[in-house]
Amino acid sequence: MNGLLAAIPSPPRGVWYLGPVPIRAYALAILLGIVVAYFMLKRRWADRGGDPEKVLDIVYWAVPFGIVGGRIYHLITSPDAYFGKGGDPIHALYIWNGGLGIWGAVALGAVGAYIGTRRAGVKFAPFADALAPGLLVAQAIGRLGNYFNQELFGGPTTLPWGLRVSDANTLAAGYPVGTLFHPTFLYELLWDLAAAAVIIWADRRFRLGHGRTFWLYVLVYCIGRGWVEHLRIDTAHHFWGLRLNDWTSILVGLGALVAFVLVGRRHPGRETTVLLDPPAAQDDEEATEAAR
Repeated sequence: MNGLLAAIPSPPRGVWYLGPVPIRAYALAILLGIVVAYFMLKRRWADRGGDPEKVLDIVYWAVPFGIVGGRIYHLITSPDAYFGKGGDPIHALYIWNGGLGIWGAVALGAVGAYIGTRRAGVKFAPFADALAPGLLVAQAIGRLGNYFNQELFGGPTTLPWGLRVSDANTLAAGYPVGTLFHPTFLYELLWDLAAAAVIIWADRRFRLGHGRTFWLYVLVYCIGRGWVEHLRIDTAHHFWGLRLNDWTSILVGLGALVAFVLVGRRHPGRETTVLLDPPAAQDDEEATEAAR
């Protein structure tokens, strides 16, 4: 009884109606995260010498690519609910019900950002560095959508901050009514916010550049995500005893660590300009490099 009284209650609903229009908490969390990340990016981009007025032009490319990439990754890693027995393929389009994989969102979002930065005449690496902490804050806010949807919670726990979900969701997870679960949405939310603070500090303290702040973001996030993923009990594909997203965290995290070290050796310090070099300047630089 004490555990139940101390539990974190789940919201009774995740959707409200404005007339016939549904207002979904998951969508609001994603949109709020994007807005907060955008304003953080504008300030950090200006601090690096970039034109803050160009940020929105780049974001116009990055956000749609990121949403599509996040959804594709989710469909690839969790196909049964849509294409398996009893699944409905049309639900693959219902992103407001949840299901955006961060790995796909970052990967394809980076493609969109690269296109946007090239069109804006600025370098991609410092833009990614400026964006990194805002991504973590956006991901933290986005986890509130999982909270309202009562999804992606962890295994049973007797800790005082256990999460209470609806009886239907408890039974669907295979546990008796009254069971409390690890609030993995909260764990990841707190990890993301703490990681964002660490990255901002490291970026200022060591003047990271040439994409190293972004690679540090990937590394730190992978460490936390691997731990949180290990607690979750939602359906997932397993390989050699680990969930697919655990393997993704391990491999992507190792790749980020290697990239962080190699880029630091090749390009110590920070860029002196965020602008793309004009062709003539690039040719002169290449000629000088060849002469050495």
